[in-house]
Amino acid sequence: MNSTARILAIEDDPVLAAHLQDHLGRRGFDVTLRGDGEAGLALACAEPFDLVLLDILLPGRSGLEALAELRRRRGVPVILMSALGAEQDRIAGFSQGADDYLPKPFAMAEMEVRIDAILRRVAYERRKPESVSAEGLQLDEGRSDARYQGNWLQLTQTEYRLLELFMRHAGEVQSKAFLYQQVLNRPFSAHDRVLDMHVSHVRRKLQAVGYQAGRIETVWGKGYLFRSDEE
Repeated sequence: MNSTARILAIEDDPVLAAHLQDHLGRRGFDVTLRGDGEAGLALACAEPFDLVLLDILLPGRSGLEALAELRRRRGVPVILMSALGAEQDRIAGFSQGADDYLPKPFAMAEMEVRIDAILRRVAYERRKPESVSAEGLQLDEGRSDARYQGNWLQLTQTEYRLLELFMRHAGEVQSKAFLYQQVLNRPFSAHDRVLDMHVSHVRRKLQAVGYQAGRIETVWGKGYLFRSDEE
């Protein structure tokens, strides 16, 4: 784990915020606190953080509103935190570009595992030397985004990882269990629709920039594959 990482915790509960700062600080993280959505969003956009812990119910601006605006300006990984716990809130969070979701109350050990997984994944992705492209669709690892004919897709971190994996293994069927492990860093559940939602978002963003030389196909009962006209 990169224990020197900068973490921004946007949490209006002063007890939990202090607990987060104390616990993660003792692990060596540089933790900054903000207590409302407006101030947290401003700081997240102004300074380089390695990860953002973001509560959903915040004064000033909700966590989901802040996340939507942050995603238009930065690709920093975000873990949502919420006491609501409803499936609709998780879906809304992932739809806005969250990388992970922690229902409150949660154990500090579980939070550390989630942070560890995200920071490890980001560090691995930054080490990849080769570029990937398919018929004019070019991945940009520095931005964690893809560009086609000068237009950026505006991918989230999770969407970028998903598209990159598909493009690196074009023409190969990727099982849902494999994609959950490699992209979402969690076990596959037959009733979990999060992966399908991310695939749908990537398809929509490819279509929005006019990319038609490749497509993500559903292989019923198996998973997905990226088929390029270059094949």
